[in-house]
Amino acid sequence: MADQVRGSSALKHPDRYTYRDYKTWPDDERWELIDGAAYDMSPAPRWLHQTLLTQLSSQLDTHFSGKPCRPNIAPIDVFLAEEGESIDDAKDVVQPDLLVVCDRSKIVDRGVVGAPDFIIEILSPSTAMKDQTEKRKLYETKGVREYWILNPDTFELFIYTLKEDGTYGLPSVADIRTPVPVGIFDGLELQVREEDLV
Repeated sequence: MADQVRGSSALKHPDRYTYRDYKTWPDDERWELIDGAAYDMSPAPRWLHQTLLTQLSSQLDTHFSGKPCRPNIAPIDVFLAEEGESIDDAKDVVQPDLLVVCDRSKIVDRGVVGAPDFIIEILSPSTAMKDQTEKRKLYETKGVREYWILNPDTFELFIYTLKEDGTYGLPSVADIRTPVPVGIFDGLELQVREEDLV
């Protein structure tokens, strides 16, 4: 991608962990596990990141009011466990910025068990590399039907849609300052109001 946000993905260290380990870590720290590797979610997101998240989540909440699908925002744990694997043994536990789950049986008190239908990640310097590589591959493998990556500096949006063969292929590109249809949800378009971001 030409306009990727540069950044790092801070690893705890090279050991492999499960959610059982994750639960013992300090409550004031945020982590994600991808294939058992621990990624630090600090520092907190920037003002622009959170304002974009607020605008988009508000639109999703309005659209899905009274409908079966439910949107939610980070921090909430999504357990992408292997079939037959317990939550405690899950090696893939992520906190997408924004998600929509249409199968309510996946919603549990601790978060979401299984792939959400729709995920948006808003890039930040500390998570950009992971969102564009490890998480994109994880979401593809686990069956997230549509995955958006938003660059907050350029408003460029990379849209990955799961094909019949279970892969994303190349993304389509859009500008989130104009209405962008969500391919898997009829009648839903998302757009940010640039004048309200500061």
